[in-house]
Amino acid sequence: MEQDKVSKLSDVGKNVWNKDDDRSEKMKQEKKVSLGQKWDKARATKKVVFWFAVAAIILTMIVGFNWGGWVTGGTAQKMTNDAVVQRLSSICVSQFNQDPQKDQKLSALKETSSYQRDDYVKEQGWATMPGEEESDRKVADACAKQLMEISQ
Repeated sequence: MEQDKVSKLSDVGKNVWNKDDDRSEKMKQEKKVSLGQKWDKARATKKVVFWFAVAAIILTMIVGFNWGGWVTGGTAQKMTNDAVVQRLSSICVSQFNQDPQKDQKLSALKETSSYQRDDYVKEQGWATMPGEEESDRKVADACAKQLMEISQ
């Protein structure tokens, strides 16, 4: 009788090990699933799709503003104003060049302190554009900077 018990125990052990072997073989077969098959089985949740979209938007904005040439409305307005001032300051320099006493006035401009030069240019009327009654301070300042670069 005891021998029967021992044989039964040994049979039970064999069955258990056989079952584990079957499991390991199944796991090995499951591990052999290709990446394409896993991709087909994958299903994104709403949460994953939402955060992926947020990340894509942020990345697009970073690339666009840093390397894509995008600017905000305020920056575009400032760039436009700066370009207009530069164009008008060249007209101011041209009006300076038409002044018959330009050499004496340039000497006086160079002797004037740096924070009063734009006022001097405005007083001379060089920063007043044709068709306008008053001159612009930004144009006068840019014009004074350009005139200071002129050597006598």
